[in-house]
Amino acid sequence: MTAVDTNILVRYAVKDDRKQAQQATEFLKQNPCRLLKTVLLEFVWVLASSAGYNLPRAVVAERVRHVCGLPTIDLEDASSVAQAVCWYEQGMDFADALHLASSSLLEGFATFDRRLFVKADTLSDQKITLLS
Repeated sequence: MTAVDTNILVRYAVKDDRKQAQQATEFLKQNPCRLLKTVLLEFVWVLASSAGYNLPRAVVAERVRHVCGLPTIDLEDASSVAQAVCWYEQGMDFADALHLASSSLLEGFATFDRRLFVKADTLSDQKITLLS
């Protein structure tokens, strides 16, 4: 199994470079691949950021689900990723959503980030502590 980098996922999902998109597609089709949460985090940032492709949240979520659902993809911590994508669609920052979802088996999550606290309190049932 091979871990894939963000650039392979971007070429596959965006297809803005024909040759690399074809190579990425063939690689993902023919090889068992591990998708690390750190790569997924960067993938979402590249797709959503104004410094990247500036795609709408719904499009980003659809492309993340598509890539994660490929038959050759083994996703690190799939349940946390699935939860994070749902919260992202509901307006939470993806990084915050992934951090919070990844803490689900712990006693809670602590932050100074008031916006994260409010979103998490609204969207999740996980214990979150706001430090001041």
